[in-house]
Amino acid sequence: MQAFARLFAELDATTSSKAKRAAMVAYFRSAPPEDAAWAVYFLAGGKPRQLVPTRVLRDVALRLSGLPEWLFDECYHAVGDLAETIAYLTGPPGDEAVRVASGAAGPPEQPGLARWLEDRLLPLRGQAPDVVVSELGAILPALDPTARFLCGKLITGALRVGVSRLLVTRALGEVAGVEPRVVAERLFGYTDLNARPDAARYLALVAPESASDGAEPRGIQPYPFFLAQSLSEPAPTLAERFGSPVDWLVEWKYDGIRAQVLRRGAEVAVWSRGEELVTDRFPELATMATRLPPGTVVDGEILVWRDGRVQPFALLQQRLGRKRLSAALLARLPLALVAYDLLEWQEEDWRGRPLARRRSVLEELVAAMQAGEADAGRCALQLSPLVTAADWTTLDTRRQESRALGVEGMMLKPAASRYGVGRTRDDNSWWKWKVDPYSVDAVLVYAQRGSGKRASLYSDYTFAVWDGDDAGTRRLVPFAKAYSGLSDAELAEVDRIVRRTTVEKFGPVSSVTPTLVFELGFEGIARSSRHKSGIAVRFPRMLRWRRDKPVAEADTLRTLTALLPAEPPGIDPPAAGQR
Repeated sequence: MQAFARLFAELDATTSSKAKRAAMVAYFRSAPPEDAAWAVYFLAGGKPRQLVPTRVLRDVALRLSGLPEWLFDECYHAVGDLAETIAYLTGPPGDEAVRVASGAAGPPEQPGLARWLEDRLLPLRGQAPDVVVSELGAILPALDPTARFLCGKLITGALRVGVSRLLVTRALGEVAGVEPRVVAERLFGYTDLNARPDAARYLALVAPESASDGAEPRGIQPYPFFLAQSLSEPAPTLAERFGSPVDWLVEWKYDGIRAQVLRRGAEVAVWSRGEELVTDRFPELATMATRLPPGTVVDGEILVWRDGRVQPFALLQQRLGRKRLSAALLARLPLALVAYDLLEWQEEDWRGRPLARRRSVLEELVAAMQAGEADAGRCALQLSPLVTAADWTTLDTRRQESRALGVEGMMLKPAASRYGVGRTRDDNSWWKWKVDPYSVDAVLVYAQRGSGKRASLYSDYTFAVWDGDDAGTRRLVPFAKAYSGLSDAELAEVDRIVRRTTVEKFGPVSSVTPTLVFELGFEGIARSSRHKSGIAVRFPRMLRWRRDKPVAEADTLRTLTALLPAEPPGIDPPAAGQR
């Protein structure tokens, strides 16, 4: 446990990719396989479910701190993070710095990461509060501050480590002496909650490369997803960079859930890009998969598909939060996988073949699947249509229709490209060419301290627009929260203004005098009965600080309502034989 805590501290203390990679390599080379297995899980983004309710964890921390409740709450609000508060306030009697200064021995050596998790932390899930209080009362004081912080993050399921998955694969590749792409293949699905890390799985990750890599039976394991780069260049420059559109396959970019649907032997599975096995959540896709030929893997987008057209993501969200899928819900919000690639066919890995060839066979597969349906438009497997044009300027004109069609823009893929691993930036790359975000000018009305490095700053903001036309009676109505888009200097300046203009406090949230206007960008907008404004937006962020605009001139609820999309007219299905 202490070794992983030291690694966590090293990774947190630097922004150098080289230093982070070196720290991970050193850890993996010295850690027992069972501990390294769990370390890979966390570093690669795995998050076990919350082990202890936040209320119970707070009660443990309050008791161990010995502070009055009001003072503990003030500390918590100042820090902005429960795990960090626990690290500061639940140490052993006699501060750590005092112990070090006196030359006293440090905390006793802890068990390895695997034993510590499996014997001490994971068994806490589902235990009675008094048992949790007793167990954590023994565990936390025995840890140093970094390990206590780590422990709190693991208990709450909120651990984030500042390394990319690509950097983890490179570190493991260096340890194993194999190419990172091979590690990426082996690593996919490693963080699935249904498969606990163990020594055997870790040793398989770092085994020497052999001729059998990629050839052994994969069970229901998917392939690593190939991801696209963002493209922001204007159309006139694309001809020089990309050549003729004839050499590209251009598709609409959907706003759904990226997934692979596969059938191997009698087994079927649906995997999300987030490495979750989600077969049970999408029963219509699982049923469809049973009709796929054995040895087939299809890549595409899960969408609510009704009357031959894509529906807004907000409708898909209504299904995602449900534990029980009733027959009425399935009938009201039917799903389809809109397919755009064929990764495995007749039990062979097709990822190295040209996209144009994979597309051709995919078209035949979808046509055969739809031929068995009474209504092809209701088939749970649809084909992503291609968009064709003689030049990039014409394609750009078509791209401006995206929102009317219920999509986010276009995907650009070289016809000769193979299916890669992760993001690449070379001649094989795919590109997402999205339309500009929606934007409105909104007023900052509430602010809350951030977490982690932003714990001392008011960096999380609630924004509002005006409701009503009469200047004397109109009011500001909150509609979005955002915390990204400002520079460090701007954050510090806004923090000073928030502290100076605070009117009232609600726990960690401060109500402020409306003085600041920001341009907010967002990807989607929909009606919502859960918000006072009646509006919900997707992925809001601050595009710029409108220092030039007075609060009275911020946008209105009517402006937002006007952005609500009409019912998408639908996207024409691919023509027969379309490449």
